Amino acid sequence: MTRATGRGAGSTRPGLVWALPAAVFFGMFALTPLLLVAVLSFTSWDGIGDPHFNGLDNWTALFHDPVMLQSVWTTLLLTALGVLTQTPVSILIGVWAAGKQRNRAVLSAIYFVPLLLSATAVSVVWRAVLDPNFGVPAELTWLFGDGNLLGTKSGAVGVLTFVGVWQFTPLHALIYQGGARAIPQVLYQAAAVDGAGRVRQFLHITLPQLRNTIITSTILMVVGGLTTFDTVLILTQGGPGTDTTVTSYYMYQKAFKSFDFGTGSAIALVLVVVATLISLALVRLSRYDRMRGTAEGL
Repeated sequence: MTRATGRGAGSTRPGLVWALPAAVFFGMFALTPLLLVAVLSFTSWDGIGDPHFNGLDNWTALFHDPVMLQSVWTTLLLTALGVLTQTPVSILIGVWAAGKQRNRAVLSAIYFVPLLLSATAVSVVWRAVLDPNFGVPAELTWLFGDGNLLGTKSGAVGVLTFVGVWQFTPLHALIYQGGARAIPQVLYQAAAVDGAGRVRQFLHITLPQLRNTIITSTILMVVGGLTTFDTVLILTQGGPGTDTTVTSYYMYQKAFKSFDFGTGSAIALVLVVVATLISLALVRLSRYDRMRGTAEGL
């Protein structure tokens, strides 16, 4: 099931038949539901009975809905904050975990515990910890004031960002750990001979060599940030008011609380398009699609 590609006498690649199972799976569980959502976005349906075609009514109402526009900006804000906070912390921890420090394996295992927890469990735990009546803020009033961190927009956004860092940084640190271990040690040895210290080695060797990893991790962060739902549902429920109503949560409100599945489908389609466009823009701007090297940073 292989064929030559003309790039060498022994150069072969798998035939298209090997991709058939994945293509069928992707078509059944990704493309087909997406197509159905696109069709529903042009209908009026409350979840009972048959959908009724209503043309562009859902889309017209959606683009004149102030809550929808606000939810898009809130989603982009939380996504940007997630990338800006998680990336540096993940790189530092990942590079450290790739070393040979004493007790490194034990400390890494402890730090990666959040990876074993679901987003729902993490949100429930932090909601209890940050409870203004019985949680940590109630004991540290000199630091948190009245303790109601989720009662203001800045406090709610800060909590969502912090919880995201706590939960997802271990995943990206693990990605960076693998990337750091793939860097040839001869580069560091040559730099040490030239008198470069650890900081200069990190800035001029580690970071450039982790370029591919940084792009991959950033795309994962962006897609994850754009589809955040569980944390908002449990911690803030879109509040205070609609200050933390992200697009995915607004879709849930429209479809499963207001039983307006047509508008909910339109919101879902907007979210898919935005996430796809941002991901493609990151790939193009970083020239990730033009990289041909098999080693990091080449």
